[in-house]
Amino acid sequence: MPSLTQDWVWWITVIDLPALAGLFWMIWRTREQSEAAISHLHQRLDHRSEQLREALHAFKLEVAKTYASQGDLRALEKRLVEHLLRIEAKLDATALKAENLLGAQHNNDP
Repeated sequence: MPSLTQDWVWWITVIDLPALAGLFWMIWRTREQSEAAISHLHQRLDHRSEQLREALHAFKLEVAKTYASQGDLRALEKRLVEHLLRIEAKLDATALKAENLLGAQHNNDP
């Protein structure tokens, strides 16, 4: 019987303990690599998010600089309409004068 017990002790000492130590080391190393990869991805995600935020702020600034507000557009439309109404009034006055001149020429022609 002592031989069987010594075989088990030898088996555990020579085979099982180094195999378990190797598995433990592989699991530990894989865990560290996974944590490092997750940390790296988190940093990249933060960096990309910051880049997107900066791009969005730049776009908003460009829009604010380039595009006019509704109030400005209404003021411009009002000025254009007033100017067009003045032009229309002048054209109406010119048309009436031309009509009077034509009427006067018709009356003077025998």
